[in-house]
Amino acid sequence: MSDLLVTRSDVGEFRKRYKYFVLVVFIAFMAVIVRLFQLQVLDNTKYSGIAHENIIRRVTLATTRGVIRDSQGKILASSRPAYNVYIVPGRVMPSARPIRRGSSEADEPDSWPKVAETLRLNPDERTRFDERIRNACRTDENKSPCWRSILVREDLSRDIVAEVKQHQVELPGVEVVSAPVRYYPYKNLGSHALGYVTEIDAETLTRFRPEGYDQMSGAEQQKVNPLGYTAGDAFGATGIERAFESTLRGQRGWEKRVVDAHGRYRTGPEAARLIDAPARQEPIPGRDLRITIDIELEQAIEKAMRAQLAGAAVVIDVRTGRLLGLYSKPDFDPNDLSGGGGKERFRETIHKLGSDPLRPMLDKAMSGAFQPGSTFKPFSALAGLEDKTVNPDERERCDGYLYFGRRVFHCKHVHGRVNMREAIGESCNIYFFKLAQAVGMDRMANIAHEFGLGVRTGIGVNPEAAGRIPTRSWYALRYRGQYRIGFALNTAIGQGDTAVTPLQLGLAYAALANGGTLYLPQIVRTVEASDGSVEQDFPPRVRQKVKIAPENLQRVTDSLWSVVNDPKGTAYAVRDDFLEVSGKTGTAQNEVRKPPEDDPKRAWYYQKDHAWFVSYYPSRAPEIAVVVLVEHGGAGPTIAAPIAINIIRDYARINAARAGRPPPRTSKSTNTPAAGAHGNAAAAPKPAEPPPPAPAPPPAPVTTDPAMPEDPATPTEPPAP
Repeated sequence: MSDLLVTRSDVGEFRKRYKYFVLVVFIAFMAVIVRLFQLQVLDNTKYSGIAHENIIRRVTLATTRGVIRDSQGKILASSRPAYNVYIVPGRVMPSARPIRRGSSEADEPDSWPKVAETLRLNPDERTRFDERIRNACRTDENKSPCWRSILVREDLSRDIVAEVKQHQVELPGVEVVSAPVRYYPYKNLGSHALGYVTEIDAETLTRFRPEGYDQMSGAEQQKVNPLGYTAGDAFGATGIERAFESTLRGQRGWEKRVVDAHGRYRTGPEAARLIDAPARQEPIPGRDLRITIDIELEQAIEKAMRAQLAGAAVVIDVRTGRLLGLYSKPDFDPNDLSGGGGKERFRETIHKLGSDPLRPMLDKAMSGAFQPGSTFKPFSALAGLEDKTVNPDERERCDGYLYFGRRVFHCKHVHGRVNMREAIGESCNIYFFKLAQAVGMDRMANIAHEFGLGVRTGIGVNPEAAGRIPTRSWYALRYRGQYRIGFALNTAIGQGDTAVTPLQLGLAYAALANGGTLYLPQIVRTVEASDGSVEQDFPPRVRQKVKIAPENLQRVTDSLWSVVNDPKGTAYAVRDDFLEVSGKTGTAQNEVRKPPEDDPKRAWYYQKDHAWFVSYYPSRAPEIAVVVLVEHGGAGPTIAAPIAINIIRDYARINAARAGRPPPRTSKSTNTPAAGAHGNAAAAPKPAEPPPPAPAPPPAPVTTDPAMPEDPATPTEPPAP
């Protein structure tokens, strides 16, 4: 008994340690309390926001891209709804998930066979998606690919969409998403000018979302990515769609939605209570554009060019510089490239267009540079008139050839003795060979630059070719100081290394027609709001006034009138007796590309010359300038000129119909077989010829460099007039 009352020695030791145990427990509880206070009171806002973000997802709402209309208000590009089908792999094929035994989800049936049947998937597509679904569902975590939506079909027909909606209860995990797709109702017509819209590629997206983009502040992100591009966005790839992307694009909106642990959207009063205001921001649609192109005139151009394989046509209002028609052939259907038919159709179209030797993706009106041939002769003539080195009334003899150094420069016809007016009207090469010796290359280049040739026009729609107007210094650099006079002879008739675009040539002839005003080309007329109100108007802009004496311009325009209306003119055979047209034909030799030896048809095609006709109408009070280029078409007078006359005829018909006037009378003399052979000039309402210019002083002494023995120019067989 007494032993029980004796205090054990180890109890005292425990009492000493007990104090420390209590202290440790107290400190631990205090740490927990402090941490709870920090999480629930001090950091409540921060973690409440994180928890809120875990269940609230901001869904982007697509905006509507602006509409593009022609000059008369007809819609050329708009947006239409496209229906895409997405599936959640884990829901359409539960059997592919590693579900634990005893789980109720293990007994869920697969809806994937029904989905594949409803979407009309072929066996290859079904096999491919079967494998993709099973690979996605190797893990069943909340954020695994098994619960992420994948795209199955794009741009479904309305019948299939209706069937999916009808069986929505039987098809869990299937969602039909409506997205706007760019639509071009006129298809190929004007495709190069309009351009197309496509999904932004990874390289372009990297420019707008560089490394570390997600860590940037909102202001920094706005600076590097002002239009808010993200993966999968559509953007303007070419043409007006690209040049006016910021105007047409619009601004996306957003909507807040409640999601569960599997990423599935939840609806109902309880879900609505969790969403804080504002719950939605409406998208802002893009602004509309009204362009200067007249689609009815564009249809007339397409009809006139239907028989040709490749070429370009430009119609310009000479009073404003506005483009009424801009056509390049071959063309393409922008609907195939804008995502409407799906990615597979896009890849097939790109491959087809890229392998076409006629280069349908190249805008030949502004991105292609070609030798102008005889259409360059009016500018060579102006160089001689401005320098007073030639007398326009003095006649030069044309025997069909000209010896120069060790080479012979040819003319396709023997014209006899001709003055400047007759040389332009009948397209005499010999006259201009002699003029080039008197004027020199640099002076011809200066006049050509004065009219905007060899310089980009600044239209800013598609990549623009600068062309080339060679000078003595350019040849000296290319041939190491070995400049030859033969170069100038070729330049005078638009051959050699001279190259221009149809758009440049059209603007230059428009300046000839309007008295010397060179305009900047304009293709967009106004920017409009969705209600039609004008937000921005683009007036005509003058590029420069050419420094040419009016009487010299008058002499040249008088010569251009003779090309079409004089019985000896190269375009006389195709004139319309009731249209007052002035212009110039051209047949330009080109460097022959060697085609495959086993393809004689291609060899025949590439060996043909380029056919040109540049004109303005009407001659006395010009309204439009028309340029027609038929690539590898042959002779300008017989190929390009009839096309231009038909375009002008349709322009007059369209204007008369819009003004309520009866259709203009037309002539069928465009079918005359040979220039000046037949014709009915007596019935033609011949316009009054402009007053003759003041006589020029006698020509100054001709000083030219001696021709070198080995002239590297290419004078063999200059082009036909």
